[in-house]
Amino acid sequence: MMNIFAVAGFLAAGLLAATAAPSLAADAKGDWARPNGASKIRISSCGSALCGKLIWLREPRKDTENPDASKRSRPLLGVRIVQSMKPTGKDGQWKGKVYNAEDGKTYTGFIKLNGNNKLKLEGCVMGGLICKGETWSRVK
Repeated sequence: MMNIFAVAGFLAAGLLAATAAPSLAADAKGDWARPNGASKIRISSCGSALCGKLIWLREPRKDTENPDASKRSRPLLGVRIVQSMKPTGKDGQWKGKVYNAEDGKTYTGFIKLNGNNKLKLEGCVMGGLICKGETWSRVK
């Protein structure tokens, strides 16, 4: 009788361990590289959300397209481009804001993990009707 409970306990522990593993794999935090290799972004927690800042630029430059004239002379390195991403309820997907330094605009943004080492980022307009994105690769 005691052996049945011991076996059931081990099976339950094994099932818990097996179901916990995928949630560890679905972690967007870390360093990511854009497909063109021009920059790297570090995704980390910011309160209850995820944020990402530029940590490396092949060609460092200033935030010249920023709509706020007082920020146009600041270096882009260290600027938060992924802002306030919160889970959408879909597996591995977050929604927030994305700052595009190339045009100085902030868009509704989505990030979604595609496996452990790919992260799709999209910036959208018109309530998500038109989106443009790219897939980043995790930096080892």
